[in-house]
Amino acid sequence: MNRALFLDRDGTLIVDKVYLADPAGVELIPGAAGGLRRARSLGFRLFLFTNQSGIGRGLHSLEDALRVNARMEELLGLPAPVFDGVCVAPEASGQPSLYRKPSPRFILEKMAEHSLDPGECWMVGDSAADVGAALAAGIRAAAVRTGRVPPESLPEVLQGGVPVFADFGSFAATLI
Repeated sequence: MNRALFLDRDGTLIVDKVYLADPAGVELIPGAAGGLRRARSLGFRLFLFTNQSGIGRGLHSLEDALRVNARMEELLGLPAPVFDGVCVAPEASGQPSLYRKPSPRFILEKMAEHSLDPGECWMVGDSAADVGAALAAGIRAAAVRTGRVPPESLPEVLQGGVPVFADFGSFAATLI
């Protein structure tokens, strides 16, 4: 199948601890592992797409972000590799940006690389940037309530009919 989930990290799969650089601080959001397991069993490719402005601000390094990702994957307990691709966008807001969401660049590149059907792809996250990346790439968006911003307050959600779920596991339970 040519379908995929593009997933935000902080506030979607793990608790958002703002500029998390220490792998010991990784805490899975309940339902994340089961949701990923279900998506995989239904033939979805999984891609991690995370803005990490702490790198651009000099608060931590790309290596720190990669160690946090590795710890998250360890806690998820799924066969490796968990993700078919990972994009860590290191730019801070206001810096020249190639991949920082809401840029759809990573999504578009992976859709082309893997011949993914845009109608069978979702971006799941907790922010306007996540929803914006999905809409700019021409794929479906879903918002979760496990982040710092109430997704129902996002203009794209209110105007675009973007579904809102309690958490990623609740979203995954709707996949067929």
